[in-house]
Amino acid sequence: MSSFIKKCKDKKIVIRVLAIFALIFGISVLSDILQIKSDHGINQNRGLYFQSEDSIDAVFLGTSHIHCNVNTALLWEEYGIAAYDYSGAEQPLWMTYYYLKEFYKYQDPKVVVLDLYAPARFKEDYQYTWISENIYGMKFSLNKLAMLCASVEPQHFLNYFPSFAVYHGRYDELEAEDFTQLFWNENQLQSFKGYTPYWKHIKAEEAADPSGVPGGLTPKSEKYLRKIMDYMQKKDAELILIVAPYAVAPEDEETYQQIRMVADEYGVELIDYNQKMELNVEEDLNDASHLNYWGSCKFTEILGDDLKQRVELPDHRGDEAYQSFEEHAERINEEVEYVTIQSHANYDNMDVECLHS
Repeated sequence: MSSFIKKCKDKKIVIRVLAIFALIFGISVLSDILQIKSDHGINQNRGLYFQSEDSIDAVFLGTSHIHCNVNTALLWEEYGIAAYDYSGAEQPLWMTYYYLKEFYKYQDPKVVVLDLYAPARFKEDYQYTWISENIYGMKFSLNKLAMLCASVEPQHFLNYFPSFAVYHGRYDELEAEDFTQLFWNENQLQSFKGYTPYWKHIKAEEAADPSGVPGGLTPKSEKYLRKIMDYMQKKDAELILIVAPYAVAPEDEETYQQIRMVADEYGVELIDYNQKMELNVEEDLNDASHLNYWGSCKFTEILGDDLKQRVELPDHRGDEAYQSFEEHAERINEEVEYVTIQSHANYDNMDVECLHS
């Protein structure tokens, strides 16, 4: 009788353990489905954790001016540079500082490139418009907690932390993409290098991009710019500050001039690619602020030449350990082919409509 009771108790323990594991697994899957998906910061964060350790030689930080403009596929195909766009939409410098620290947990790059559009255009000490893209996707750690404290006012903190609690408000917003990304495998995430091309063209009269904000660095932006440069002085990598091409306003120039003065104190150069790239508005711009795919190719070729001249970057093409970069380039080329086919189909349809009008 006692052995029978013992067996029953053992079965109950096994069932409870299995139930706990099933609950944990179910919560994990539900979290993956509910979490916000975006190629404008969230997936850039997620993808970092699937990169082979110390495999990235060049990292690019900043706003969407990085992941829309710096073509990591072209850097690989043309130069063999193992590069990653680790950026988020409208990312302020205080978040970039913690992104930089997060990146160094997993990688030891030879060059860090920081775009400075954010301090020129976004002047508030707390910027909430695109904050989700910059927070979600980063693993929880003391570094992430410090980033949240720098980025969110205390009264809004629970709106963004913990992430799981925030996700559970999305039940009515779920789309097909929320379920398809659940089945992304490790190779797909490893071959994502952050680059998110735009495909539109604009007309010349749409290129004006007045800032509507005063020029100059805010105290908070200057504080974190200095923290970034202080941090990089302790690292065995070159820091390069850039301004990616866009429709620059006079107020922006005032900010960049002030940044140059700060950078000079550290012996760091600021390169304004608006002065190095001849921008063809109707060919190169997706909107007044971002390059399209074709503009990103023109810009990245100039950027790649500069990087090879300034920094000793190995050519990893042909190295099996860097196969994910080859797969990344193939994926972008497939996107280009698809967009080209769709564009031709649209032109053919326009011709048919004209014939019948």
